[in-house]
Amino acid sequence: MGLLSLAIWTPIIFGVLLLAFGKDSCARGVRWVALIGSILGLLVTVPLITGFDTTSANMQFVEKFMWIERFSIQYHLGLDGLSMWFVPLTAFITVIVVLASWENITERVNQYMGAFLVLSGLMIGVFCALDGLLFYVFFEATLIPMYLIIGIWGGPNKIYAAFKFFLYTLMGSLLTLVAIIYLYNQSGGSFDILTWHKLPLGMLPQTLVFFAFFAAFAVKVPMFPFHTWLPDVHVEAPTGGSAVLAAIMLKLGAYGFLRFSMPIAPDAAREYAWLMIALSLIAVVYVGMVALVQKDMKKLVAYSSVAHMGFVTLGFFIFNDLGVSGGIVQMIAHGFVSGAMFLCIGVLYDRVHSREIAAYGGVVNTMPKFAAFALLFAMANCGLPATAGFVGEWMVILGAVQFNFWVGLLAATALIFGAAYTLWMYKRVYLGPIGNDNVKNLDDIGCREFLVLGILAIAVLAMGIYPKPFTDVMDPSVTELLKHVAQSKLP
Repeated sequence: MGLLSLAIWTPIIFGVLLLAFGKDSCARGVRWVALIGSILGLLVTVPLITGFDTTSANMQFVEKFMWIERFSIQYHLGLDGLSMWFVPLTAFITVIVVLASWENITERVNQYMGAFLVLSGLMIGVFCALDGLLFYVFFEATLIPMYLIIGIWGGPNKIYAAFKFFLYTLMGSLLTLVAIIYLYNQSGGSFDILTWHKLPLGMLPQTLVFFAFFAAFAVKVPMFPFHTWLPDVHVEAPTGGSAVLAAIMLKLGAYGFLRFSMPIAPDAAREYAWLMIALSLIAVVYVGMVALVQKDMKKLVAYSSVAHMGFVTLGFFIFNDLGVSGGIVQMIAHGFVSGAMFLCIGVLYDRVHSREIAAYGGVVNTMPKFAAFALLFAMANCGLPATAGFVGEWMVILGAVQFNFWVGLLAATALIFGAAYTLWMYKRVYLGPIGNDNVKNLDDIGCREFLVLGILAIAVLAMGIYPKPFTDVMDPSVTELLKHVAQSKLP
């Protein structure tokens, strides 16, 4: 068993053990087992960072053996610069969510923690899989624990939200399965993704494959106009569910474009880049304006996520180094920032049991430590320089200006809208006189909450001040991908 298998199966094994043996009567022990499992899952990803060769665009830490011989399905794992950082990011966010859920989940604690650990392993599997069917199995399997997390521990309309999440994401993925079977036949009976990258497909097959993958990945990102499921799901999901959904699950779709759509159908990707750019710009501008009028904090941050992920897809389809690298950096940064934003909302909801902006006011007077953290994350969400939120957005804007000045100008409006809706929310919730008795009676964050938000604050500032370790890892792979996409695959 190699490092990647350890990263995938360590949290899954701990999660299954919790599901099998944990009981509410020993909830304290369950929480500690979950924390140990998540920390071990994070520790096994450390050698991936330290041992990664930043000068190579080849797959590293490769594991490959036959899984189902009759159909040539292989257990084939590997990492390159496009996927490497998402493995430790997923493990890191899992530790944060376990800590954040320590006290506010009191029923079925073992199932809740177990579902998150299993989900963590499955999402890491998506980023590591180099076999098409293995990727599809991991990609679809992530729906099950998240569906349960929303449907069991969610808000009043949790069943509606869980079904909406499941149906939207499953329906898009069915076309992807058709594309995977087609590519299997075209490659002479191989599910190897790297082999698919070399297939000389005609323009029509490329177009059909591109839009088959688009159906799954655009819903998952989610791109406009497939984004309508996200706000409903975020509002009903428990705090941990929202954090993982925004920080990691949305990235599965964006990663799919890099691993499948662009390298397998490069001519179709270039042909329909205008459509991807248009949809991304609509997400950046229109969805940013929608966020301005939200009364629910979770809905506001959910729409903010759609706008920020619009930056990611915009960066990918302008086909230059700055754009693609900026898009990947934005995915990582959004994982830290959006996760932190949802956890901050969870801190307030645990105390007041309301997500309405109008239910607060003057929180800084009673929770000064918490308000300081919330301000940092709000600034990062706006794209303030020296925070993680700035680096990726700035790289994408520079790349977009290189591509077309007007595209760059429209993309830059996101910084204005982001500042408007985030700071307006911060002003109404945290600043001014104490709004009501609920706010007056609030207690500031304790040691555990301080630890969670403090770790995220360090991550946001470290990435914003020194992003070089992130960009160094991805540069050779991004260069190789762009070279590959520039070459026509038409027979």
